[in-house]
Amino acid sequence: MTQPIQALNILGAQTPTSTSSAPAAETSPAEGDTVHQVVIVGSGPAGYTAAIYAARAEMNPIVIAGALDAGGALMTTTDVENYPGFAEGIQGPELMTAMQEQAERFGAEIIFEDAVDLQIEGPVKTVTLDDGTVYRAKTLIISTGSAYRKLGIDGESRLSGKGVSWCATCDGFFFKDQDIVVVGGGDSAVEEATFLTRFGKNVTLVHRRDELRASKIMARRAEADPKLQFQWNSEVVSINGIDKVESVTLRDTLTGEERDLPTSAVFEAIGHIPRTELLEGKLELDEQGYIVVQGRSTYTSVAGVFAAGDVVDHTYRQAVTAAGTGCQAALDAERWLTDQAALTTADVQDPMTTAAEAVPTDESNPISGTDESVSVTLPSGR
Repeated sequence: MTQPIQALNILGAQTPTSTSSAPAAETSPAEGDTVHQVVIVGSGPAGYTAAIYAARAEMNPIVIAGALDAGGALMTTTDVENYPGFAEGIQGPELMTAMQEQAERFGAEIIFEDAVDLQIEGPVKTVTLDDGTVYRAKTLIISTGSAYRKLGIDGESRLSGKGVSWCATCDGFFFKDQDIVVVGGGDSAVEEATFLTRFGKNVTLVHRRDELRASKIMARRAEADPKLQFQWNSEVVSINGIDKVESVTLRDTLTGEERDLPTSAVFEAIGHIPRTELLEGKLELDEQGYIVVQGRSTYTSVAGVFAAGDVVDHTYRQAVTAAGTGCQAALDAERWLTDQAALTTADVQDPMTTAAEAVPTDESNPISGTDESVSVTLPSGR
């Protein structure tokens, strides 16, 4: 195993500057672990795109893809019709496998384990996996994505995949001409419910308030749909069935009265939770737990740490936008590494020599000329 570099002198806040090839990995005989140029935590469109760009820049990225959810949410999406370049659509797992193979072709190393600890301060970051392996890197790209928010009620986990779903486009087709329940009241819930009317005999939207939180245009469209019904001031307190969903138990939020509603499927659309639990208290998160980045870049509040994909984005959450930010993160990391290498080189040079080399030697410059008498005239009023 190769040896890691001595700690770099990383100065100041991260600021994107000019790009050039990232420095090669360095090692030191004082340590026993390799210090990589970049470790990417998370896969999916953001993580794999970052890996493709980083690998092509000869940064030799390590991708911690996850043990069970490698490839992200698209691994559970059957038909992806809105990713550019696939006129007939493409299966989600097929798209993610192609991205993974492309990253590997350029030299990325994919690790199918889960990260359990991140130490992100200082010039060398560490990523600890659930098998005890520790990876060290000069930069991290966080692309851990977001998870569907769950109701946390009886029957939810047991019947997951047996009628309980969080993805209408993935699973709606399986409930053709059947009764379907959608839980939620925002844009996502209305969009899911409207989409499911293509398949279901009846679609019932269950919302705990007496009006939708969705945008007005989406709310009007939903209320005008003859196949869409509403259960206002209601919440789902249990999902019932043995081998499949058979009904839900609703509770009236005003009276507390409970009643059963027969259904073959329950689609939950109550939001997302960013997967940032390993970063709480370590870098800046917004009030919803998403990573805060600087402007339109992928720079986070910690030097050398970048973020991409749904862990940053709580507006669009599309595969193509996630891939775009993955590209940005790799470019930002490459530029940052190059800048830090330049700063380190400048630090070890003789300051007098460096200063002298920085001054032009043109004799027209009064500072570099041979005349010992230099006259400087200040502007009037200064």
